[in-house]
Amino acid sequence: MSFNHVVVWMDHAEAHVIHFNPEAAESEVIKTHSKHPHLHTKSGVAGSGHAAESAQYFDAVADAVKGSLEILIVGPGSEKSAFLKHLSRHQADLADKVLSVETVDHPSDGQLLAYARKYFLRADRMR
Repeated sequence: MSFNHVVVWMDHAEAHVIHFNPEAAESEVIKTHSKHPHLHTKSGVAGSGHAAESAQYFDAVADAVKGSLEILIVGPGSEKSAFLKHLSRHQADLADKVLSVETVDHPSDGQLLAYARKYFLRADRMR
């Protein structure tokens, strides 16, 4: 099945990736392997030395969205913006496919899919 759209809900612990079209959807959950609850930064410098774990997490999420034509990134905190920054630096072709980064709390996968379908209907008249 062909999916041109993808929504990624992410926080510092996991990412829910849902590929979809108007009729169907496939989802997966990618968990970070970090045992640390959050990576703190001060003045733009990583403070705890766990940046490599974040990069591995971001790369795994990026691999999951490769092949998508349009990407919507959502989540409750700053991880979504950090992910876009990572894409811009390391995978600019994927960063160019990101249509929006939005704040969304903790929806179920069904709620997330409904939110994304509504977004893409407004954004590009998904057919």
